[in-house]
Amino acid sequence: MPLALVLVVTVLTHLAFAGARVAVALLALHLGASAAVVGVLAALFPVLPMFFSVAAGRAIDRIGVVPPLLVGALAVAGGSLAAFAWPTLDALYAVSVVVGSGAMLSHIASNNAVGAIGRPSDRPRNFTLISLAFSTATFAGPVLAGLAIDGFGHARAFLVLSACAAASALTIVSNRTRFPRPARAGPRGERRMADLFRIRALRQVLAVGALIAMTWEIFVFAVPIYGTGLGLSASTIGAILGAFALATFVARVVLPTLAGRLAEWTLIAVALGIAVAVFAVFPLVKQVPFLMLLAFTLGLGLGMTQPLFLSLLYAATPEGRSGEAVGIRTGILSVCQTAMPLFFGAIGAVLGMTPVFWSMALALAGGVAFTRSRR
Repeated sequence: MPLALVLVVTVLTHLAFAGARVAVALLALHLGASAAVVGVLAALFPVLPMFFSVAAGRAIDRIGVVPPLLVGALAVAGGSLAAFAWPTLDALYAVSVVVGSGAMLSHIASNNAVGAIGRPSDRPRNFTLISLAFSTATFAGPVLAGLAIDGFGHARAFLVLSACAAASALTIVSNRTRFPRPARAGPRGERRMADLFRIRALRQVLAVGALIAMTWEIFVFAVPIYGTGLGLSASTIGAILGAFALATFVARVVLPTLAGRLAEWTLIAVALGIAVAVFAVFPLVKQVPFLMLLAFTLGLGLGMTQPLFLSLLYAATPEGRSGEAVGIRTGILSVCQTAMPLFFGAIGAVLGMTPVFWSMALALAGGVAFTRSRR
């Protein structure tokens, strides 16, 4: 029952978040914003997590997962509702901050809750299930946002997304005593963040995880801009991103079989190699079926990485500090996610989206070389 609750709440909250990210970009473009402005909006989603994710992780280790799950769901619901009430470019800046911060709280709490359920031997299965929940949300969110925009308009689409996050909050409140309690943290004097960074295995996992998440975020950021430039509708852009998310779901279904035959770092190297190929080819393609095929291929690669990464992260983290470790990871990712859309948004505004995709392909090629050395 605790695992099922975490999965339901994760799907509802992150469906609204994934949809809001796409809806914010499409509404901004509809209002005449440039690629640079869309990059600023994308960078604002992780701006507060960049500063507070470690503190949030420590708080989750101390007080449990229910309060942050609830606050996260309410923030996503409230931010989406604000976009419905005030569908202006100025309002979208605040919406991006609020929705992104709520999703950060929910993400850290969900992963920490799953790590606390069952025995250590159950973690690979549990993390695969939570990753499938994120894949479901990442698939359904953009598709729902695109259909709602085409059917009801940009503003009313945010009302639909807000209802999903509100349903998550209601589920949390009505079942608050059934959620798992994470392991108790050690005394405060033992909780120096520098001690975690002294763990070499943890540093390596965090570095590769940052590259993977940056790849994911840049793709989600770049596709609406590239698709709008091709004259594609909101629902078509949502379908392309949905194909990517659907593939992550498929990859995670078959991951247990692959993980039984290949080492974690080998699978991560394969996933990054697939991403290199997709990012190199994507800006050369203009036909929707081929764009969907490339997105699906990228999802097959990146979809394997999240459960593997979380399993490696928890294996390298001392007991009782999992929330802090996830918070550190979220903070590092937030720095990348804030800087990259600004950087690539500026490049896209001046040079177009092709250099954005190719620059990311070069970075991924470096990641392949590193992960191959870890095998």
